[in-house]
Amino acid sequence: MTDSAPTHSMPRSMFFIALLYGGMTVIAGVLGFKQVALGPLAVEAGIFAFLMLVVLSSTTAQLYGDTMANKLVLWGFVPLAMSALLVVIVLFLPPSDKMPGENIVAFNTVLSQTPRIMMAGPVAYGVSLFLNVWLFSKLRGSGDNDGTASLMVRGAIASALSQAIDTLIFITLAFYGEFPIGSLLLGQMLAKVVLSLVLVPFLITGFVLFARWLDSKPA
Repeated sequence: MTDSAPTHSMPRSMFFIALLYGGMTVIAGVLGFKQVALGPLAVEAGIFAFLMLVVLSSTTAQLYGDTMANKLVLWGFVPLAMSALLVVIVLFLPPSDKMPGENIVAFNTVLSQTPRIMMAGPVAYGVSLFLNVWLFSKLRGSGDNDGTASLMVRGAIASALSQAIDTLIFITLAFYGEFPIGSLLLGQMLAKVVLSLVLVPFLITGFVLFARWLDSKPA
């Protein structure tokens, strides 16, 4: 008689979402060091990874409910913390004497962050993503509003509001008192809200369809 270990089945789409979600939490902070111009809007590039977090958490809430989506957001702190710890360790270790000096300076410039910024990022992440899941699920109501139009409207509203709160928390915690933050706050908030309204509804719809297709494929 042989003992068999218990097996835990995870939907293929949830496995895909979790992998992508973890990667986006890690890369968002690195991309944020570049400002990109989108027509008249100037926005830090980390917003693209962060919008993907919004899309993936909303997709999870749509397919598996807000409890699972909140777990996804909560577990997102793990890769966030591990990547931050590894960055600190690598910055502390002495560089090789074979590494060009300008590369060392560039590396330190991109990955070094002040304690305020390191604190502001996870706080803004947690509040805004949990808020996004809550709003997206609340707007669903009784569950009868599952059509494509409803999905896109709920995604746009939840993303726009949560991104506005994310901007308010992050910029206030990271930079308040260092310099006047009014124009930066308004500019970033406008850019993120516009991107939320323009991109997120279509991305959520696409990911929901793709996830359902993944789960329909034979094992």
